Formats: sequence, C-alpha cells, structure tokens
Amino acid sequence: MTGIVYKSTGSWYTVKSDNGDFIECRIKGKFRMKGIKSTNPIAVGDVVDFELDETSDTVTGVIHNIHERKNYIVRKSVNLSHQMHIIASNLDYVFLLITINNPPTTFNFIDRFLVTAEAYGIETILVFNKIDTLKDEVLDDQLYMQYVYQQIGYKCLRVSAAEGKGIDELKELMIGKTTMFSGHSGVGKSTLVNAMEPTLHLKTKTISEQSMQGQHTTTFAEMYDLSFGAKIIDTPGIKGFGIVDMEKSEISGYFPEFFRLKDQCKFNNCLHKDEPKCAVKEALEKDEISWTRYNSYLKILEGDEDHYRTDDYANERAESDENRNKQS
Repeated sequence: MTGIVYKSTGSWYTVKSDNGDFIECRIKGKFRMKGIKSTNPIAVGDVVDFELDETSDTVTGVIHNIHERKNYIVRKSVNLSHQMHIIASNLDYVFLLITINNPPTTFNFIDRFLVTAEAYGIETILVFNKIDTLKDEVLDDQLYMQYVYQQIGYKCLRVSAAEGKGIDELKELMIGKTTMFSGHSGVGKSTLVNAMEPTLHLKTKTISEQSMQGQHTTTFAEMYDLSFGAKIIDTPGIKGFGIVDMEKSEISGYFPEFFRLKDQCKFNNCLHKDEPKCAVKEALEKDEISWTRYNSYLKILEGDEDHYRTDDYANERAESDENRNKQS
C-alpha cells in the first residue's frame, strides 16, 4: 500500500493511504537515506510504501520504503551539530510568517531560512502577519522589511488572522498545493490556519509578555487537508535557524541579488568580503543591495552560529548602521 505521511511523533507515523484511511505506522528496521545525515528518517509529506500489520487488535502499518522526495526543507539539529532535522518534504511553497514586534522576527532569521529554502529548491512566500496591531513606527519597519524582500523578487503578503485581512489571497495561492507554515513561536501560524479553516480548532497561545516570545503549541509537524482543496503542514515554532553545512563559495549563490552580480566580480571565486573590484560590494555602496542582507551573508559566511537564536532586531539595525558608517 502507498500513502502520505501526515504526522510524525518520533517513533510512530500517521499515514493517509491512497483510499483515504489514516493508519498509524512504524518503520521496519533502520532507514538510511543516501547522503542525508538526518535525525529523522521519515518526514511529514513523504510518500511511503507500507504493509498492514493485523497481528494485534488494532490495525497498524509497517513502512518499508520511502519514495524519492521532490524536495525537503531542513534545519540544523539542536543538539547534534553535524546532523539535520527534516521539517517537511514534497512542498510546493513555504509560507514564512513574520511579525515585527510581537514576537520580533529579525532579518538574520529570515535570511537564514531563505538561504536554506533556496538551497533545497523550495519557493518561499513571506507573510507579514498581525498587521492590525502595527502602530506608526512599527508599521514603517514592516513596510521597510517588505520593501527589502520585494526588491529581491520574493513575493510578500500582508495578513491579519484576527481581522481576516489578506486571507482570501493566501487561500488562492494554496489551492491544489502542499504548503508549509513556518516561523517563530507566537507569529500566529495556528491562528492563521484556524482563520482559513475554523473547524480545525488548532491550539493557540498568547505571547509571553516578559520575553515577547511565543510559547510552543505545535509539538510535531502535522499535515491537514483543507476544505478548499489545499494541504497545509503546520510546524513547531522555530527559535533559531541554524544553517546546515555548506561550502563558503556556495552561500552567495543562495542570495539571488548577489548571484545576479557574480559574473561582474573580478575574481570568479569572490566571496564578496575583502576582494578588490567586487560587484556585490560596489552595489552595496550604491544602496542597490540591502545592508541587512549583507550583514546576514557575512554572519552565515563566518559560521557565526552562536547568536542565531538570540539576536534581535535592534541589534541588527545598530550593526547595519555601524557598518554603513565605517564605509562612509
């Protein structure tokens, strides 16, 4: 039998079979995915082959094969630095939910996510949520952030789950697709899914006033069939996004605005850091490339993983200003 993995809880996987039945399955032996050092061999979205095990009172299944993935998105495993955790597979889009101050989403976090999605061939759409809560100064920050990413070519949406703004446009993009919602804890992923499909009743929690961070309500990634013909994967909130090991020379290729200028650099192995006649740095001087993006690039290039969970928007702005002053 063949089916799609809808939920993973570590040792058991909820699989929806081709005839629409949901069956709890486990893995037969150990799976070793070629070339993938992963903490989880099977992810939500995987197409799997399984056999029914009817030896006990409850019918369960045993997974014995995983079909080749169209794509998948990963993050570095929290405790095992050289391993990664596959968040979901076989995606048409990822919607990265962003809030400006409730909780704060930094440029650095967004850029790390985008680099990973670019590396694994997944289109990301940026969704600015809770726009109903934005006051003047914070609204300026949101519009600036949106401008930065639209200039590069990323599609951006502005939504309010609370007021229903932008929901129809979001649903339109999801029809007939398998998509994933991701972002920090507390950005409103579950609330947004509930706004589109009120009958789901996904758990939601308020933001912790003290830390301005969300509290985890989604423990495991889970896929849902929505009534308007879409599949959505709701994922646990991410505090930080560690970049999976990649060569330094590869990184700029996942910044589309850098990649477009690569051929104009004097050296074909230019890292856009200290090299002379670098087209990326020249564009930076002319404000054709965002300083926030360049800062993110340098942090990823230098492998500065220690602070990727803790940095904040104010620090980033200060650092960006400082770099700008050095150059002038």
